Amino acid sequence: MITLKGLTKQYNKDTLALDNISAHIGAGEFVSIVGQSGTGKTTLIKILIAEEKPTAGTVEIGGWDISGIRKSDIPFLRRQIGVIFQDFKLLPKKTVQENVSFALQVAGETQHRIHDVVPRVLDIVGLGYKADRYPGQLSGGEQQRVVIARSLVHRPKIVVADEPTGNLDAINTYEVIEILKKINEFGTTVVLVTHNREVVNSLKKRVITLHNGKIIADEQNGKYRL
Repeated sequence: MITLKGLTKQYNKDTLALDNISAHIGAGEFVSIVGQSGTGKTTLIKILIAEEKPTAGTVEIGGWDISGIRKSDIPFLRRQIGVIFQDFKLLPKKTVQENVSFALQVAGETQHRIHDVVPRVLDIVGLGYKADRYPGQLSGGEQQRVVIARSLVHRPKIVVADEPTGNLDAINTYEVIEILKKINEFGTTVVLVTHNREVVNSLKKRVITLHNGKIIADEQNGKYRL
């Protein structure tokens, strides 16, 4: 599903964000990517969603080499990858339903499809009963669940979650992780980037550890060791 070969990202002569990393993440895997700040995790995500291009090496998504992706193909790529950020980035004057619908509207989907998809993804995250609420009326955990719902509207093959529990308490963190596990059980590949040691160790899934732009560990049933 995701194949990295000799992936390198150098911003300038003093900043080497990723240093010749190679890895393969198979379809349906749940993988945590961990490491201290400045180890290249955010750069890797930006390359996966074509926000950045690598300096050297290749990135393949489902057999498609996106290393030199054309600008016109980026929207198609991003419909295959659902992205969840720590910053909710919800539209405050739109309801939960409208926030999720908006992701389909900008992609040119029909109203029929929007009315079909939005209730289903809100049910997946347990927010169908709050479809008419505004972000300001929701808890932080509920807002993050709206973001997860929005990431699912295109039925992506991959969900990338960048510190999705960074601003949440323990209870809301548990709820968000349980939703990600449920998404993974549907067959979606989940890539979780996190500093949360307890979350990583409780998952008992594959863990890739980055340090100074290199992969220093890649373990099944791994732990957060740094």
